[in-house]
Amino acid sequence: MPIDDRGLQRQPQGLVDILDKILDKGLVVAGDVKVSLANVELLTIQLRLVICSIDKAEAIGINWWRSDRFYSGDRALQDSELTALKARIDELEEQLKSKELPSGAKSAERKGR
Repeated sequence: MPIDDRGLQRQPQGLVDILDKILDKGLVVAGDVKVSLANVELLTIQLRLVICSIDKAEAIGINWWRSDRFYSGDRALQDSELTALKARIDELEEQLKSKELPSGAKSAERKGR
């Protein structure tokens, strides 16, 4: 059995204990990956990962799921907005069709440029 700094025997921790500590305290993983060729940076990936419980996240000010309509369950509002956007797109398409130039005018305009 492993012995800690105080000379006491430590009990082996199981996966549940480790996960409980991670969710209680929180875990942050941060890293950058850069791919370069001949000193020319081609790709940069920035990774920021926070693992913690909902209670801990709210304590540190992370609560995006409360204001995000996708997660808050307000689907009726999303559906009504989608219907309104589709109606607006149809209206704009009709306006574009009514304002199109005749096909002869388009070709003459292109020739002059």
